[in-house]
Amino acid sequence: MLFSFSANPLQRLVALRWIEILMISAALFFVGGYLQLKLPFAALWGIVFVLIVLNVASLGRLSTLGEPGSRELLLQLALDLIALAGLLYFTGGSVNPFVSLLLLPLTIGAMLLSPIDIGLLTLVAFAAYALLIFFNVPLPPPSENLAGFDEYLLTLTGVAKGHEAHLSGHGFGLHILGMLLNFVLSALLITLFVSRMAQALRRRDALLAATREQALRHEQVLALGTLAAGAAHQMGTPLTTLAVVLHELRLAHAGEKELEADLALMENQVNNCKNILSEMLSTAGQERRESGALVTLSELVTHCLDQWQLLRPAARCSLLAVPAEKCSSSPPQLFANRTLEQAILNLLDNAADASPSGIEVRYTWTAAHCLIEIDDNGPGIDAVLAEGLGKTFIRSDKGGLGIGLFLSNATIERFGGKVELLPRESGGTHTRITLPAVDSSAIRPLKEETQ
Repeated sequence: MLFSFSANPLQRLVALRWIEILMISAALFFVGGYLQLKLPFAALWGIVFVLIVLNVASLGRLSTLGEPGSRELLLQLALDLIALAGLLYFTGGSVNPFVSLLLLPLTIGAMLLSPIDIGLLTLVAFAAYALLIFFNVPLPPPSENLAGFDEYLLTLTGVAKGHEAHLSGHGFGLHILGMLLNFVLSALLITLFVSRMAQALRRRDALLAATREQALRHEQVLALGTLAAGAAHQMGTPLTTLAVVLHELRLAHAGEKELEADLALMENQVNNCKNILSEMLSTAGQERRESGALVTLSELVTHCLDQWQLLRPAARCSLLAVPAEKCSSSPPQLFANRTLEQAILNLLDNAADASPSGIEVRYTWTAAHCLIEIDDNGPGIDAVLAEGLGKTFIRSDKGGLGIGLFLSNATIERFGGKVELLPRESGGTHTRITLPAVDSSAIRPLKEETQ
């Protein structure tokens, strides 16, 4: 597009140069056709043609190469300065009211160039202005109706009082009008360019901040993973000891049904802990997606709930029916592995801890996304705290650092998904897990979707 303001600085220069070419062309048509001033129009239109060729060449450069370096931008801006100086040379030189347009390339260069290059561009601008003082084609004096308009402007502005003999017929009134137009034009161009550059810088700063935050989260996950691997290795021995002792206790109290049932439950829980640690150690260091498998959304949810109920048999959970009108004919597939399952188990634990009376789980889907929703009836969560949870460790009023949610959020983000904590109108928290559905063998990128 001719007037696109992308992040590429050369494309911004091209867009501004098109605006410059249009304004110069309109001014030449107005001065030559309406005001009928006798100017060297052949030379002026020749400079406009050179600017058009330069812009077309720059567009070709944009389509074939990457972002320009500082020296290339310096050359582009220097050519703009020389072209403006050429236009001013044939229209009065330094006395032309539009001479301050030479500052526009400097303003742009101050935001794009290195200190050395902006210094060189300043020298070019200074040399151009100095030469225009001594070398120029004078503007013709106004004649006929234009001379009358010039005198009217002198009278209107009050400049002519006491100086009528010196100023009349020299076009000074028109010069003042030109200065006004030049100020308006310069202000518009500078505001347009600087505001666009400021927006681009804000977007870049936001992207850098997000990248730094993501890198910090990855470092925290790595540190936790290292500590978890060490803890898992150290816990193997005491868990084995507990399993042996519980087995001996069961044998020693055979026939005591109530005690034997409690010991069996404890032994089962210890074995679950040992299995979890074994799976964690066996999958440590593997790439999550490479070690995952394609499963349907319904299979993932039911498998996670079955595992969770084994770990927390006393917890109450209801799996609600999926509204058929909200979904397609069959549940989509997605990539899942032990780490993703563990992330979902952590979120189920959080909901159950907050709502001993029970939780509700449902899953829905669209063509591109799989959604798992967990509702609890707990005290809810503060909106400010919910915004920070999952991004770093945050100590809540009830204790805890949010490590489980942090790890769950980091894991789900690695699968292209996200976790959201939202307050419920009836009280409690609504936890929404969004994961990308699989189309054939490729995972679609997660995008915001209007519900």
